[in-house]
Amino acid sequence: MALEFAGATDVGRKRDHNEDALLVLPDQNVAVVCDGMGGHEAGEVASGIGVETMKRFFEIAGDPDATWPFRYDRSKDEGTNLLVVAAQWANQRIREAGNPPNNAAGKRGMGTTFVGCLVRDKKAWFGWVGDSRGYIYRRGELHPTTSDHSLLNELIKTGRLSEEEVENFQHKNVITRALGMADQTEVDVSSWELEPGDVCLVCCDGLTGMVADERIAEILASEPELGKACQRLVDEANENGGVDNITVALVRYTPQ
Repeated sequence: MALEFAGATDVGRKRDHNEDALLVLPDQNVAVVCDGMGGHEAGEVASGIGVETMKRFFEIAGDPDATWPFRYDRSKDEGTNLLVVAAQWANQRIREAGNPPNNAAGKRGMGTTFVGCLVRDKKAWFGWVGDSRGYIYRRGELHPTTSDHSLLNELIKTGRLSEEEVENFQHKNVITRALGMADQTEVDVSSWELEPGDVCLVCCDGLTGMVADERIAEILASEPELGKACQRLVDEANENGGVDNITVALVRYTPQ
């Protein structure tokens, strides 16, 4: 199994600083995007703690003698456990950093979304908390692998909004889950069998809010080099307004 990784992050056109964080770990077959929130640069701190904690976890998780920070759930497979425990540990460390006596001014109540992709043995797992998204690009089409933890999505799933109301909904950015929001966090995970040439994508809403899924698929179809594809996606989001930070990571699967 051969995997190719690429990633890009950009402040966008409207923000003063970048509160996103990107983690690409080719040795561990992992890519992660975190989109921080909280104001006064607290979001930047939260997303940074998120990716730093996950980096530490994935680096120790392969050691059979290492002790995991949270219990391994034997009712679930290893890929699910890895993503869930990584997110739970990040949640714990963000909470600790935001509470007295550790919290600096402006960091209390900080949080971050999380989306991560792990690839092993012809299979991809996507873990997420919040509205950062995962996709698989396959034979010209983009397939969602995550479902937003947002107020809008909850209302859509329960049938409480009409199509017209969805279009005019004023609170599209309100999320219902984030790392750092509560002492315990629920992490969703989906898994997918991979086909040759599949590209896994993880990104923040700074991309998906500016570039339609169909256009993302067009860019991936026309740019085979992953690094250039990442940059083109960032450029497209900026050309369409760049109202938020933009972060994306790509992982291509090729059987050996």
